[in-house]
Amino acid sequence: MDILDVGRVVLGLVLLIAGGEALVRGASTLATRLGIAPLVVGLVIVSASTSAPELAVTVGAVAAGDPDLAVGNVVGSNIVNILFILGLAALILPLIVKRQLVRFDIPVMVGITVLLLVLALDGEITQLDGVILFAAAGVHVVLSFWFSKRDPELAADLDIPATPSKLSPAMQVLVAVALVLFGIGLLVLGAGFLVEGASNVAASFGVSSLVIGLTVVAVGTSLPELVTSIIAVRRGERDIAVGNIVGSNIFNIGVVLGVPAIFFPAGIPVAASAIALDLPLALAAAVALLPIAFTGFAIARWEGGMFVVLYVAYTVYLILNAVQHDALSGFTTVMVFFVLPLVAVTLIAVTAYEVGYLKGRKKAKEPATSADPSSGSK
Repeated sequence: MDILDVGRVVLGLVLLIAGGEALVRGASTLATRLGIAPLVVGLVIVSASTSAPELAVTVGAVAAGDPDLAVGNVVGSNIVNILFILGLAALILPLIVKRQLVRFDIPVMVGITVLLLVLALDGEITQLDGVILFAAAGVHVVLSFWFSKRDPELAADLDIPATPSKLSPAMQVLVAVALVLFGIGLLVLGAGFLVEGASNVAASFGVSSLVIGLTVVAVGTSLPELVTSIIAVRRGERDIAVGNIVGSNIFNIGVVLGVPAIFFPAGIPVAASAIALDLPLALAAAVALLPIAFTGFAIARWEGGMFVVLYVAYTVYLILNAVQHDALSGFTTVMVFFVLPLVAVTLIAVTAYEVGYLKGRKKAKEPATSADPSSGSK
């Protein structure tokens, strides 16, 4: 392990924080000045921007003949985004979820994850598979803008007055675009430094490319999403925070994995272990987000905490399995027969309670009617 690698990690973190701040400021201003709902900005503009490091790493890995790193980066990033980043953001401040996310975007995220799993069952992502994934992401972008114009809840967000400024509206847009581009540049540069340094440190311990992609590189390339989401939450832009995560997961599968598959005719091989464990886990995390978001259209602190704990458990499993530690068997038994069933029961119970509670409130608001409509004055 070289001291320079540690320095790269530290420098990468600093650049990521600065880039995330610039990106959120610019994106928020663009949403106001161009009449785009903040949720759509998070789903499309911010998510595509923060996924730039994943795209760079995946294309580089495929070109270098290291497909395990490419696949591990995408699948691992999606797991990190939901379980760790969204969970951590909810711990800081409970996240309000727009109805469009629950009714459209999260189901799309689940659907494209199912599509990836099905396409990968034959052991590779072919050129045709890449076209299908890319087309699915493109349709989501178009429909996101279309729904934003028709959804009254999102349209109401556009009525929020802009912050007073001495700059003209046109100049404010130019400054916002410059901030977005500057933020993207810092995010890509910072992620590059961090991934290089962290990967070298991990490789010095003899860890496989798939595990490095699922853990070190996935966390490293997801740091833009982490920093952007946390900064967005602290600035009160919770729509951008949630939209960023959901949009990034869709973008990662459709573009980050789809584009390299299109331009590399040989396709991208998918390891059997990724098909057996990591892809199903990414799907499970996406599915688990749906009932949590549905319950009251919010992600509470305890739900965020549960996600973070599950991510830590997953990471511990990967590390124990990579080094074949003696504790692996006992850890797996506890997770399979205790922790995961407990989480499933909790999700089902909370969902059932919230659904019953919402139905009760709706019934209570209904106007009272006479028990006997035919009765009148005698």
